[in-house]
Amino acid sequence: MGKTHSKLSSEALTELQSSTKFERKEIQQWHKGFLKDCPSGELNRTDFKGIYKQFFPFGDPSRFADYIFEVFDRNHNGTIDFAEFLQALSITSRGTSEEKLKWAFELYDINGDGHITKDEMLKIVDAIYRMVGSMVQLPEDEDTPEKRVDKIFHLMDNNSDGRIDMAEFKEGSHRDPLIMQALNLYDGLI
Repeated sequence: MGKTHSKLSSEALTELQSSTKFERKEIQQWHKGFLKDCPSGELNRTDFKGIYKQFFPFGDPSRFADYIFEVFDRNHNGTIDFAEFLQALSITSRGTSEEKLKWAFELYDINGDGHITKDEMLKIVDAIYRMVGSMVQLPEDEDTPEKRVDKIFHLMDNNSDGRIDMAEFKEGSHRDPLIMQALNLYDGLI
């Protein structure tokens, strides 16, 4: 996608239709809004963090926004273009449970080696806890990021090797209602 295109080409529209769960008109509407907010056609990390700050004014969403940014920025060029934005939005808002689980796994697998370590999970969970601040009252067995990570690893790390692979993540997520609820948070909203 060009940085200054104010209108999507027919080819770009067709490609986005086939790679997302959005209809042609929806793609055009999202593109118009994206260009309004990002006239350059790209969303940088600082502006992305600003968007998260608007939604979580009572916490500190900056670290979590950094991790989400990395998953949105598929080509790792330091910006999110419209196609990357729409593809991530499609998965998180209209994707199947399997697609959402794969996307979430990529979020937690910070180094991209195909496994989630306790340290990686702790970084994400800590970022989430910082983001929501004191807005959410947590049960005692999950009131710290460390307790939540221990609980998740107990549930998911079937072979007790200290890391979770995709199969363990999928299986464990289906057994934890909070994870599936979080993955389906945006269903029907977009």
